[in-house]
Amino acid sequence: MTNPVPQTALLGKRVLVTRPAHQASGQIAQLQALGAEPVALPVLEIQPYSSPTHEYHLAKSQILDLDLFHSVIFVSANAARFGAELIDEYWPQLPIKVNWLAIGQKTAATLADYGIDAEASPLGYDSEALLQSPALQQVNGGRILIVRGQGGREKLAEILRERGASVEYANLYQRRCPGYPDETIKSSLHQPLDALLVTSGEGLENLLQLAHGSQNQFKTDSLLRCQLVVPSARIAEQAADAGFTRITTAAGPDDQAMIAALLPATDAEIDR
Repeated sequence: MTNPVPQTALLGKRVLVTRPAHQASGQIAQLQALGAEPVALPVLEIQPYSSPTHEYHLAKSQILDLDLFHSVIFVSANAARFGAELIDEYWPQLPIKVNWLAIGQKTAATLADYGIDAEASPLGYDSEALLQSPALQQVNGGRILIVRGQGGREKLAEILRERGASVEYANLYQRRCPGYPDETIKSSLHQPLDALLVTSGEGLENLLQLAHGSQNQFKTDSLLRCQLVVPSARIAEQAADAGFTRITTAAGPDDQAMIAALLPATDAEIDR
């Protein structure tokens, strides 16, 4: 039996929360419950495609052909939300004999809210873990749809094609780096911070871009010395290459795992 986490475990810690605005409330609430001071600065802006864009109409045609796919893979909670809403619009009843797959438990939980029972690998939160799913072993000649934002998951498609599948992308949204006034950047990133929570490589790139200011006028030395929590070894390596010196790899990208990596009992820090 594990001991409960003290409500003062992170007392006085100033922690940067970088999740998109519509996904940050849970992380903020958990940090506050542990005595931390969350600083919200979304580093990704999620913008769904809509008519009359080419991406929207291509995705719509793929959704209309959903019953022709062997498997449909949702790569994120955002992909699950936008994809499920589009499916719900054209499929009052889900097509049968389609394998529904999700990268990560949060993605699967989002789909469940829309009545889609998707398999998520218990082995991890990445493409490599999902590729071990029995549903993706014998796919020669099968048609597979990857539901995602613009770009990403090329390795997933590459390996599935090597296995003989025909892979298509349904690009439902684009990710952008938000714009902020320099005063917001200064007050968020250039006041003392104890830790940074970043869940994607793209988010890490955006964070560094924002930290330099609109005229590249801010130095990032102190930011690079903060404890940085990331959800995977791949992003940890990216962070090390960017100059971060105190990198902690969490057990996953979900709020609980990311915050657990901040707790004093956690010993996941990588010395570099």
